Amino acid sequence: MTVDLSGSTGASSGRSTTWKSLPWELLRASVKRLQMRIAKAVRENRHGRARALQWLLTHSQAAKVLAVQRVTSNKGHATPGVDGQVWRTDSQKFEAVLRLTPRGYQPQPLRRLYIPKKNGKLRPLSIPVMIDRAHQALHALALIPIAETCADKNSYGFREGRSCADAIEQCFIALARSYAAVWVLEGDIKSCFDEISQDWMLQHIPMDRKILGKWLRAGYLEKGRLYPTQTGTPQGGIASPLLANLTLDGMEVAIRAAIRPQRDKVNFVRYADDFIVTAARREVLEDKVKPVIAAFLRERGLSLSEEKTQITHIEEGFDFLGQNLRKRGKKLLITPSRKAIAGIREKARQCIRQCRGQAAEVLIRTLNPILRGWANYHRHVVAREAFYKVDRYVNDLLWRWMKRRHPKKSWTWRRRKYYPAAGKGCFSTWVRTRNGEPRLLKLGNLLQTVMDRHIKVKAEANPYHPDWIKYFEKRRCFAWRSYPVGNGSPLATVGV
Repeated sequence: MTVDLSGSTGASSGRSTTWKSLPWELLRASVKRLQMRIAKAVRENRHGRARALQWLLTHSQAAKVLAVQRVTSNKGHATPGVDGQVWRTDSQKFEAVLRLTPRGYQPQPLRRLYIPKKNGKLRPLSIPVMIDRAHQALHALALIPIAETCADKNSYGFREGRSCADAIEQCFIALARSYAAVWVLEGDIKSCFDEISQDWMLQHIPMDRKILGKWLRAGYLEKGRLYPTQTGTPQGGIASPLLANLTLDGMEVAIRAAIRPQRDKVNFVRYADDFIVTAARREVLEDKVKPVIAAFLRERGLSLSEEKTQITHIEEGFDFLGQNLRKRGKKLLITPSRKAIAGIREKARQCIRQCRGQAAEVLIRTLNPILRGWANYHRHVVAREAFYKVDRYVNDLLWRWMKRRHPKKSWTWRRRKYYPAAGKGCFSTWVRTRNGEPRLLKLGNLLQTVMDRHIKVKAEANPYHPDWIKYFEKRRCFAWRSYPVGNGSPLATVGV
């Protein structure tokens, strides 16, 4: 499909083209057709055909436009690279589309940043310049169909139509029954993104090796000094999660090929570089599963983290993706982990502290997205008690905020001002709308979150297979998510 970019180049035309006026649905449909053809070629083991279709996609104007659209609309679109440039105007975006060509392409060094981790350490992020991000997004469009077709069935991280909730639900399926496995290997890969063998990726990743090699060995700038990169794929790039997934795919197949999964009750669940493996006996995990995983990772230049990799009995419980899974008697309970609860409490405390001198409206608008996001993440598990604890903790912090803000007012006055009857016991304040009408702005109450069981995506589902298109369309529809699980659910009629 071709797109008229004359409006951005100054050529005369009937009307100038703006970025928003482009036929986005047609562009996505055109790219999706090529992606489905790539996936079909891979399923048929026609790898030469797949490479030809990849070349066609990365040189198509529709894919280039979508690549630029992705890097200019994602969360980090305003974060510049080493050149300090970001694309904000329509002319900059159209010009970027025309610059997306492999001829003479040479990526610039990455900008190194550090963000704090939960354990107190710092996580290095490497930020590419905008044009390099667009190139990565373009080639990712050609890689995703192959990654989805060849991926492990129980891999859920950084994949279309899959989430942490799907991974947790798969853990429930593997561990909930009375006759299920009772031993769990909690696996963590040591410095996964930083230690992946670049030579292995260049030999096995199905994309243009010249471009991939340029990305991997571009180096990074820190305090004005250029550091070369000999291993790993930089965290911060669009293609990095995809490359990591392609590197780790095959781990589940290797485990199942080395043991008898049904007899030993072996199940595998992976989210990015975190994974668990279940088994009926501890010896199976120690003597069979762990050596297979170690050999699989060693081939790719990786190794297991000894401090984070451990074998746990299900009655003791373990943490995975912010949830605690523990069996009490014959019942498996999945609850928010202690670290997750402590994390949201600390976020709420810091937010209220930063808003000490702000009005109640600013405090509520700042705090609501934090609480709402955390509640939506945990609403699929047994979280009622955790929600109550967080609500109580936040209310205690708010009472201290009110006392500091109104030290000379009585307890009754504060309650009437910030807990009016119309707010039904929620921390609230009256605000003016754009029309000048009064409106009560409420702080979110976690206990009012609608709790529902998540319906896991089918393990074999592939968004680039024609037989699964309707399935994913129904899952994306918000209305379908609100129905309860059971035979009477509309989801049950379509096999979601």
